Amino acid sequence: MFRSNYQKSNSITSVKFPVSALAKETAKAILNSQEADERQKLGEVLLDELADGSKIGIVKLKISNTRQYHRRYQGRVVMKQYGYYRLKSCYIYIQNQTAVRGQNLAPKTFLDTLLHEWLHHYDHKKLKLNSIHTAGFYLRLKSLKEKLEII
Repeated sequence: MFRSNYQKSNSITSVKFPVSALAKETAKAILNSQEADERQKLGEVLLDELADGSKIGIVKLKISNTRQYHRRYQGRVVMKQYGYYRLKSCYIYIQNQTAVRGQNLAPKTFLDTLLHEWLHHYDHKKLKLNSIHTAGFYLRLKSLKEKLEII
């Protein structure tokens, strides 16, 4: 099963749904955002638009104004978690502050994380995949960014 899921994920290299003008505008607005509450509102609009376009259920979003979860080894950060998606509850969680300095995430980093986590949702709900980080996953993410006109 893992092998067939992996192969199927790699064989799908683009997202096949229309992206609305509102989704494009909202993605660009996120690139000019900083604060958690603003990102929460804009993120919800973008995720709702993506769900409508792809004809899948909406996903809940929680933006926390806290530092990213991270691990240190010998005083150095060796792992950071930018966000996560929970399949059972259809939930995306993103921490809005950097791990070490506690600064707001750069807008591009925030948007990349939001789209990455939403793509896991898309993979599960639309493509019926056990969403894993394959080359196909990253090509679908690139395809989504191209449709949103942010790359």
